[in-house]
Amino acid sequence: MTKLETICYNVCDLTEQVGGFIKQELTKVKSQHIEVKGKNDFVTYVDKGAEQLLVAGLAKLIPDAGFIAEENTSSAKGETYNWVIDPLDGTTNFIHGLPCYSISIGLLRDNKPVMGVVHELNLSECFYAWENSKAYCNKTEIKVTNADLLKDTLVATGFPYYNYDRLDEYMEFFKHLMRETHGLRRLGSAAVDLAYVACGRFDAFYEYGLRPWDVAGGAFIVQQAGGKITDFSGGDNYIFGKELIACTPGIHAQFIASLQHYFKR
Repeated sequence: MTKLETICYNVCDLTEQVGGFIKQELTKVKSQHIEVKGKNDFVTYVDKGAEQLLVAGLAKLIPDAGFIAEENTSSAKGETYNWVIDPLDGTTNFIHGLPCYSISIGLLRDNKPVMGVVHELNLSECFYAWENSKAYCNKTEIKVTNADLLKDTLVATGFPYYNYDRLDEYMEFFKHLMRETHGLRRLGSAAVDLAYVACGRFDAFYEYGLRPWDVAGGAFIVQQAGGKITDFSGGDNYIFGKELIACTPGIHAQFIASLQHYFKR
């Protein structure tokens, strides 16, 4: 095994352990435990506790690595390596008891992703990949679909929940996809959406208003599964640029041309 491969398997084990903590707390979270970070942006002691466990475990794997973590339980920054962590992607689902939420972890080397792990806790599915590897779910290789026509696709998206500046464009494109695809789905966890593109359950995913911890792990897994990842302009500023398209290569040109028709700004 390469060093990154070994670390990746250790990260998968860590997400299994932390996932156990998250699941055991599910029925214990009450309204008084929910904090509001912003409009429709929630956090609980479970998010914070899970992140602390992840930071402690990851720090042992690469001692000089820093962290870009949603709940900011560590502000350490690494010169070369940085972990990008969402301890509970889908907090709104979690606090409402809806079964789609995940742990998402990416590893950046000089701001370029070299590892991704997304652990969907309800189905106990761990998706992962490391530099120069294939992509896997629970030790089985996964690949994106070979769809090459937009009309044959199932598309995932996320609804804007705090930045409504592009809502009109979003809704027009949404209506276009309703007419031109098999349909759209909104699960409530961008990390899971990306993992499902990687394994072929979705053919495409797009969203704006995203944060690095939402996408760093899943986007890398999609790439290693043979998918294409860009921002809305077709560039590579999708981790820090707050917008992302992930899809099978055969439909990327059609998808981005359609999107750019509606997202003109």
